[in-house]
Amino acid sequence: MHQIGALFLTAAAGASGLFGLFGAHAAARAELHASSTVAVSADISCIATAVAARESSLDSAMTTETAAINSAYSARASALASAYAEPSAATIRASVKSAWATFTASIQLAHKNWKSAQQTAWMQFRTAAKACGPSAASVSDASNASLDVSAGGATN
Repeated sequence: MHQIGALFLTAAAGASGLFGLFGAHAAARAELHASSTVAVSADISCIATAVAARESSLDSAMTTETAAINSAYSARASALASAYAEPSAATIRASVKSAWATFTASIQLAHKNWKSAQQTAWMQFRTAAKACGPSAASVSDASNASLDVSAGGATN
């Protein structure tokens, strides 16, 4: 029984040496892992900052767009109320047409401004993410940009 135990320990030591679990090779691997872990942690921190800045910009831009759309609806409601207070059908038609044209232009401008802000936020994010280092790409959410595009505008 004692011989089997000694034989097992010898085999285990030989196998562990073969796989680099002990000795100089293991120490070098541990040092490499520790240094790459530090670099990856720094890259992750950097990409987290870039994502936070992008999301803050997008949030601000969406708040601005929403306010502009709300304003456009309020202005349209007031303009239509005034239009229907006009004395003649011709004046009403002209005022209604003007109210809708102004509303359409306001909505288009709000959407154009949103798309521009969205593109800028993503462009700044891509620039910041590149500066974070090569391992940052493995944890970046940039591949989801198309989801944001479908929610409100292009990122080109």
